[in-house]
Amino acid sequence: MKLAPRDAPRYFACPEPQRTGLLIYGPDAMRVALKRQEVIAALLGPGAEEEMRLTRMAAGDLRKDPAQLLDAVKARGFFPGPRAAFVEDANDAVAEPILAALAEWQEGDAQIIVTAAQLKPTSKIRKAFESHRNAYAAAIYDEPPSRDEIEATLAHAGLRNVPGPVMGDLTALARDLDPGDFRQTVEKVALYKWNDDCPLSSEDIAACAPASTEADLDDVLNIVAEGRAGEVGPVLRRLKAQGVQPVGLCIGATRHFRALYTAASDPGGPGQGIARLRPPVFGPRRDRMLRQAQDWGGERLQQALTILTDTDLHLRSAAQRAPEMALVERALIRLAMLAKAR
Repeated sequence: MKLAPRDAPRYFACPEPQRTGLLIYGPDAMRVALKRQEVIAALLGPGAEEEMRLTRMAAGDLRKDPAQLLDAVKARGFFPGPRAAFVEDANDAVAEPILAALAEWQEGDAQIIVTAAQLKPTSKIRKAFESHRNAYAAAIYDEPPSRDEIEATLAHAGLRNVPGPVMGDLTALARDLDPGDFRQTVEKVALYKWNDDCPLSSEDIAACAPASTEADLDDVLNIVAEGRAGEVGPVLRRLKAQGVQPVGLCIGATRHFRALYTAASDPGGPGQGIARLRPPVFGPRRDRMLRQAQDWGGERLQQALTILTDTDLHLRSAAQRAPEMALVERALIRLAMLAKAR
């Protein structure tokens, strides 16, 4: 069965021990690993590894010895409590032993936990978990954590006295940091506030947050495509500090707007155009790009591509003397302003 994104956080926090198994997959290995850690800890409780109630195996080892998964599922341990057999970085090369273990599973056997990178809808492993009556498949997309997930992270770290405005600061920080970095930052804040009963403040967060947060190219592309002109400059400064080159920014922006134009100009409509993009776009990113294509329309996207092409030519011109990043910033701000034009 598919585990809907809105239901997944609740299930990870409180998994059902009678289930056959759980598949967690997605393009971001860190996000997948964090969810896997959470669900195994909630399912097995403390001391699972010391009591040999958790069996770990890599996909490569399973490929060499296909029987080890079924053996781990059927094994009986010396210690009472729930058990799990965990397969890491699975793909369709190890689909046969995973499908065999799902078919042979019986009540009282170890639960089968599988993690994988992005899986196509035709993947044998994904189809097996999605069609199984007693197993779940959960897709983890590259998106910021929800309010509930942030609150759960704070509660786990022991931070409960968080005023509303400060929660807004934490939400903004969660958008800028990778999930692992955000969790480490929250734990650092918890240590900083040890034996301090005063409400958490923005100053406390600033004292513990990384000196410079990482920005992603997708961040600035979405900001531009959604017409948030005032946010272009700060994100570009972070990208520049990370060593991102102006030509690379221009190429990335051109690729993004060309994909939007392809979707917007499809005879069957933007929805059909998005579905035809190669490489394919999945999940929330697909929904976001679809909204952008619908908002822009083909005519304004043609104008955007013209602006980007002219900027690219200026950057590559031998006679160009203006600062390259300034040229790119001006072009992106023009695009953001164009997004709001009607």
